[in-house]
Amino acid sequence: MADPYSTLGVSRSATEKDIKSAYRKLAKELHPDRNKDNPQAADRFGKVTQAYDLLSDKDKRAQFDRGEIDGDGNPTSPFGMGGGFGGARPGGSGNYSSRDFQGFGGSEDLDLGDLFEGLFGRGNQRSSARGAGQGGMGGGPQGFRRPPPPPPQKGADIRYKLAVPFVDAATRAKQRITLADGKTIDLSLPAGVEDGTTMRLKGKGYKGPGGNGDGIVVIDIQPHPFFYREGDDVRVELPITLDEAVNGAKVKVPTVDGPVMLTIGAGSSSGKVLRMKGKGFSKKDSSRGDQLVTLEIHLPDDVADLASKLDGWKDASNPREQMGL
Repeated sequence: MADPYSTLGVSRSATEKDIKSAYRKLAKELHPDRNKDNPQAADRFGKVTQAYDLLSDKDKRAQFDRGEIDGDGNPTSPFGMGGGFGGARPGGSGNYSSRDFQGFGGSEDLDLGDLFEGLFGRGNQRSSARGAGQGGMGGGPQGFRRPPPPPPQKGADIRYKLAVPFVDAATRAKQRITLADGKTIDLSLPAGVEDGTTMRLKGKGYKGPGGNGDGIVVIDIQPHPFFYREGDDVRVELPITLDEAVNGAKVKVPTVDGPVMLTIGAGSSSGKVLRMKGKGFSKKDSSRGDQLVTLEIHLPDDVADLASKLDGWKDASNPREQMGL
């Protein structure tokens, strides 16, 4: 079992920032995608990731520092150096004699039957004799049993951060991910996927005596140049010309499913919002939100021609009336 501090090349006093920085450097250097012909790099990548998983978890790091778990995240021996009845003597043969119990009565020939009798009473000695071989400790006092061994531990989990393009997240397109062992799998995004959603891949973690751990995938939805999310809806600001706003028009508008034609009514103002049903993100019930299109009237860079056409015309309305102005 490796020391996770040594694996990451940091000291035991390293801060969370030091640990994260060391992991990023090693993960970039050893990632299987960059070392397809070097299986040793993939093996080291797995060990580095396991070390980071342990040290980035405050509770597990504290347990390791106290010696309660090993570098694989498995508990150390619950009885220390083979302690408890029937355990091995440090530096000895593992077989206790009456000499090993000196101090109980000051005699080197202390009878163990007398010792148990003193601990549990004479009545139990008789019932012990009747119950010998019935699950007791080698015919010892009734009810005195060795505690059951702890269940075998599963291997540690492996965490992955999966960057998902905005449009792929909205449409739940399959995502390919490379695992620590170098294998790739295609993931189906869940309905209602959000930034930070976690997915559990059963048995895709590290090996352990109780079976493999799991792979934990954290979804990181990437920003988009002009789409942005609002709940289950997708919003976009659509530039239109003055004549399209005044006269109305059919214009092409982008959606996460591809461009579609949108009808703009005559006399549309900047800020008007048009709703496109079912063009948003998936919900947990597998239905979809909408796309909200906000119109923005853009004037040409050179307004001289437009000004000449409007010469002598003035809009008599007051668009600021509702503001009390």
